[in-house]
Amino acid sequence: MSETVKISVRNLVEFILREGDIDQRRTAGADKEQMQLGARIHRKIQRQMGSDYHAEVPLKMEVLCEGFTLCLEGRADGIIKREDEIVIDEIKGVLRELKYIEEPVAVHLAQAKCYAYMYASQNHLEEIRIQMTYCQMETEEIKRFLQTFSIEELKTWMEDVIKRYEKWAKFQMEWRKVSRESIRQIQFPYAYREGQKELAMSVYRTILRKKKLFIQAPTGIGKTMATVFPAVKAVGEGLGDKLFYLTAKTITRTVAEQAFQTLKKQKLRYKVITLTAKEKICFCEEAVCNPEACPYAKGHYDRVNDAVFDLLTATDDMSRSNIEEYARKHEVCPFEMSLDVALWVDAVICDYNYVFDPNAHLRRFFSEGGKEDYLFLIDEAHNLVERAREMYSAALYKEEFLTAKRLVKGMDRKLTRKLEICNQQFLVLKRECESYREYTSVGHIAVSLMNLMAELERFLEETEAEEVREQLLELYFHVRAFLNIYDILDEHYVIYTELETDDSFLLKLFCVNPAVNLQEYLSRGNSTIFFSATMLPIRYYKKLLSVEKEDYAVYVSSPFQKERRKLFVGTDVSTKYTRRTGQMYERFASYIAAALQAKKGNYIAFFPSYRFLEEVYEKFQRYQTEDVICIVQEQSMDEEKREAFLQAFDQDRSESLIGFCVMGGIFSEGIDLTEERLIGAFLVGTGLPQVCNEREILKKYFDRHGENGFSYAYLYPGMNKVLQAAGRVIRTAEDRGVILLLDERFLERQYQEVFPREWDDYEIGTLKTAEKSMMKFWDQEM
Repeated sequence: MSETVKISVRNLVEFILREGDIDQRRTAGADKEQMQLGARIHRKIQRQMGSDYHAEVPLKMEVLCEGFTLCLEGRADGIIKREDEIVIDEIKGVLRELKYIEEPVAVHLAQAKCYAYMYASQNHLEEIRIQMTYCQMETEEIKRFLQTFSIEELKTWMEDVIKRYEKWAKFQMEWRKVSRESIRQIQFPYAYREGQKELAMSVYRTILRKKKLFIQAPTGIGKTMATVFPAVKAVGEGLGDKLFYLTAKTITRTVAEQAFQTLKKQKLRYKVITLTAKEKICFCEEAVCNPEACPYAKGHYDRVNDAVFDLLTATDDMSRSNIEEYARKHEVCPFEMSLDVALWVDAVICDYNYVFDPNAHLRRFFSEGGKEDYLFLIDEAHNLVERAREMYSAALYKEEFLTAKRLVKGMDRKLTRKLEICNQQFLVLKRECESYREYTSVGHIAVSLMNLMAELERFLEETEAEEVREQLLELYFHVRAFLNIYDILDEHYVIYTELETDDSFLLKLFCVNPAVNLQEYLSRGNSTIFFSATMLPIRYYKKLLSVEKEDYAVYVSSPFQKERRKLFVGTDVSTKYTRRTGQMYERFASYIAAALQAKKGNYIAFFPSYRFLEEVYEKFQRYQTEDVICIVQEQSMDEEKREAFLQAFDQDRSESLIGFCVMGGIFSEGIDLTEERLIGAFLVGTGLPQVCNEREILKKYFDRHGENGFSYAYLYPGMNKVLQAAGRVIRTAEDRGVILLLDERFLERQYQEVFPREWDDYEIGTLKTAEKSMMKFWDQEM
């Protein structure tokens, strides 16, 4: 029995038949077709077409190739069945004026020709007609192109397309055999740590049952290997096809890469790519993607398939350096090439946005409907809640329209008028708003924005004023993103306006609970594993990251000896605003001094804000001697300064080192300072986000929906920061350290409910007892 390789009609034609330059100056094209608004136009046209029109017709065809079967699938927008003819209708919603479309776009027509051949050959037709229907989405004006094709003409064309794709399908099939055979030979590369084997088994069972799993597991248990290894094994058993390892931070991507490299030492054949941001991998000084500015953009699509095939067949190493080498060799864009390579590899390591962000996701994988055999491994999953809210929210400022209007006034009367209408509508909302105001609908503004989009599209096509064009293009993308989100508004959103402190005025579509939107993408795969060292309470993360009721959850206890860690709760300090006095700042500084007195070493103090940090740092100056070195986190540190900050903890020295940092900042998670590099952390406060309009909107929303609004908006996100910062201290079985929780609120029931189980041995004390307690801990023999 020959193996089957599947591909959608759209992916086939867009991959094989693409040509020309990368040119992001053009607003028309494939991106716009992703707009949800286009689907609405499709449905409206389909309903108007009469009884002989059959909408959304699934089509499937199998083609015998050398050694395998190619399965081609798709869905025709419409098939018109009349007595004397059959017409395949392909609908495209566009924002540009129809006068600019003089003939069908080549890949659009190719898609229709595939459907025409599939239908004609299965129904034994000698000829068939193709109707390309373009609909202008503002005016709903329609322009059609009608052509007749013989079955022989379509067959010849189709055979050529399939022949060009055949080598890719053959590569895919042969590589899969090699890779899966190698998977069967690999074993878990280490002796299992306590809890690690059970964790790996839970991951495999979850994939087997095609479910989701939420894992709360402490740092040091080896979560990465305990998720990667069973997932790779599951692929070897045919339970999945491609792994997506998703994370929010660069350092965790490196850990994932290392896990795959470790398995490759056992002769695992696995192609793994880490996607690098465009700005970092671009060969040019500035990532300006058009053929005039970049030689690699010119003719990119004419050469990129050869570049990708060359790389894939030459090596298993899909590293950044290799991507860059082959991109230079074939003179193509390294970023766009890496996205194409991702289609053919076994595992993709990337940021969350490549999968979930509606404006940035990998359309190669997620623009088509239907289900694929993807396995999602989501690291540091606690970060996904806020990141997803950001991805599925959209905002516009009144000032954007006013600036644009002034820019084009005198240049284009129609566009100026549309901008003025939007500006006036925002002005009305601004007059109704004192601080912030919630709305149930802003449909009238969405209509005006649609009208504006059409004029922006026209202007951007016609103008030769490059500077004006660049500024308006930014507005165009903002409006487009807003309309995309507007089209998926549901009960999980809050629409609000806000008058900001600098008098700028904002209209926001705020995604409060992103679970439904995330499901849109997660449902394309077989299974999802969410894991983090701080996923408490699990119920909170389940509610905001998943819509399923039957999701699994695993709590893995810490494998480290409690005796190697001192947890101390200081009850005579508070970070409440009403208690923030010079005397209180002095007491926090004294706690730090007491710890340094008990044991020389490296420490980090985490504060609720830069202002709080500065106040305590000022008080600490009187304790600073030549035996104590202080380093302070600055706002907006560049990469060089971050590296220098962390390198300070690597140096051997006779003095103590104390780093002053902000909780929830760049140094409170994702850094790995093992053994003597960090022996203590001070958690100043409960990490609660600052009270602001958006947090209050969250609070009220969850209160209305029967949840504890304060916990969802403030307490849980805050305590996550605390747990993350505390997790910097004990990283390995050899580590010893102290964790001081400095706020009386840590003793309140609602905060203690979020404590990990292994925090049940905390000691309660005050500044008077802290130094003695820590000295006693350090005096113990291990």
